[in-house]
Amino acid sequence: MKNAVQRRLSRAKELAHDYAYLTSQFRRSKALKRHCTICGYEGFFRSFGFPPRPDARCPECGALERHRLLKLWLDSNANEITGRDVLHFAPEEAMAALFRGLARVYKSADIEKDRADLVLNIEAMEMADGTYSCIVCSHILEHVDDRRALAEMYRVLRPGGVAIIMTPVIEGWSRTYENPSITTPRGRQYHFGQPDHVRYYGADVRERIRGAGFELDEFTAEEPDVSNYALLRGEKIFIARRPN
Repeated sequence: MKNAVQRRLSRAKELAHDYAYLTSQFRRSKALKRHCTICGYEGFFRSFGFPPRPDARCPECGALERHRLLKLWLDSNANEITGRDVLHFAPEEAMAALFRGLARVYKSADIEKDRADLVLNIEAMEMADGTYSCIVCSHILEHVDDRRALAEMYRVLRPGGVAIIMTPVIEGWSRTYENPSITTPRGRQYHFGQPDHVRYYGADVRERIRGAGFELDEFTAEEPDVSNYALLRGEKIFIARRPN
């Protein structure tokens, strides 16, 4: 009996070793190397998040999937930023760097002090109508009263200006899930995936953006870009334009 158990343990170790070797060889194959659209790094990306997303973070510049997608869009749409006045909410450095060198005026904003150039509440901005020609709003709307935020962005944009919006969307849901009775961090974690989220967007996120008066275009993470740059399949950038 003891010998049988030892043989099984030995075989299990052999199989584990073989699996680890084959996995390492597979990972080293050129086909699985990723390319960072922001810093140009080519190689293997790191896992990030909980539960961990494989190939999420660039080991050189720290860019995540959404940052690389935004850079991919920007490569073909730099005219939306170049020479314009840009307001960027809750700026992550990987994204802020994309806009500083192109914008005529670049201002970052956050609701908390010492995190950005301006202290601003996206639901009630203390600035004049038509102040900016571009607003960047990435992974913010799921945290706030989005109807007020969208209305404020529309007001602060000049005619013809754009709001670049990114937010998690569950395309298989026709309606956004909200529950105003859920107010505790623990409850929001359970219902919305993070303790500071207040909704999961469904496909009707488009109705909410258009309802604020915007015209809407989309840019989607598709193949072969998904594989080449380690993007999230189907992730969206919403380009919301205030009509002239």
